Amino acid sequence: MKVGLFDHVDRSDRPFATQLDERIEFAQAADEAGMYCLHIAEHHASPLNMVPAPGVYLGAIARATKRMRMGPLGYLLPLYSPLRLAEEICMLDHMSRGRLEIGIGRGVSPFELGYHKVKHEDSRVIFEDAFRCLTAALGSDKFTYESDLYSYKDVPMPLRPLQRPGPAFWYPSSNEVGSTWAGEQGMHFATNGPTTRARANIAAFKAALEKRGGAAQPKAEFPGGAAIGVSRQLVIADTDEEAMRIAQPASEHHHANLTYLLRVHAQSDLVKRLNIPAAATFEEGVREGTIIAGSPRTVLEKIAAQKEALGINYLIAYMFFGTMSLPDALRSLSLFRSEVLPHVEKM
Repeated sequence: MKVGLFDHVDRSDRPFATQLDERIEFAQAADEAGMYCLHIAEHHASPLNMVPAPGVYLGAIARATKRMRMGPLGYLLPLYSPLRLAEEICMLDHMSRGRLEIGIGRGVSPFELGYHKVKHEDSRVIFEDAFRCLTAALGSDKFTYESDLYSYKDVPMPLRPLQRPGPAFWYPSSNEVGSTWAGEQGMHFATNGPTTRARANIAAFKAALEKRGGAAQPKAEFPGGAAIGVSRQLVIADTDEEAMRIAQPASEHHHANLTYLLRVHAQSDLVKRLNIPAAATFEEGVREGTIIAGSPRTVLEKIAAQKEALGINYLIAYMFFGTMSLPDALRSLSLFRSEVLPHVEKM
């Protein structure tokens, strides 16, 4: 099983410039530790995500690392010009020397979409059309595309991806509808939420992928050719007690960032439409499996149990979040690298 990283880059209790320096240092350590990929989120008008222009942040990560793959998980396609995004993707693929992975999504938050004048009920249609247009732009030296939303004719594409035919596409989903769509497209896949919910999403993805006949761009490093991952907050310390002491305040701060727009729009009918699989408390997150914190032995046991329960081949570890300090995050990563990762890679 491969192990990657996820990061919202949510607002911490330090100055943002300091936080960026810390994240880059952590990414360099993760690169040296042999992590497979760094995936980052895109959110807007929320302390949940302080890098709402993921390409800018990834450009810095690309030049600070050497082996670890990277990419958004994912670009919110309804908010982009497909042509402009295709050009950004090509730039990042070259800046990273062919290490880019393209995660895409329609946007889970109606509030964030609304700030950009996109109606949530229209977002899936826009997203799917934008995806078709984006792939056309990335797939040729000159492209033409015509739909109700996008119109391009004989557009030159002097910028081409370094990877051929191009970077692989990923889709993160917290529901069975999106999971099924990802499988139908042959994408690489990530989900989250409690074990029961994650299992249902993964089952929906696998069924659709099998019906399709496999990944559109198979990756030999993942059994079956498709990455099937789950994201988990993960904190390791020398003892279970120390890991819990570090994890709890950091997780609670992150949860406050995660639910920020719910509080801002508490009186809105749209609140009920948000689909955020987040535990209400730290203790609930530990019980339901979305938070893994403990000694190396405890963490390894919990990862093994989740692999068995979910049938994943990719763990996406969220190891630096909330108010967690850089030394604590680096110590957690160091213990993971030396005492957990070698065993997980054999699973």
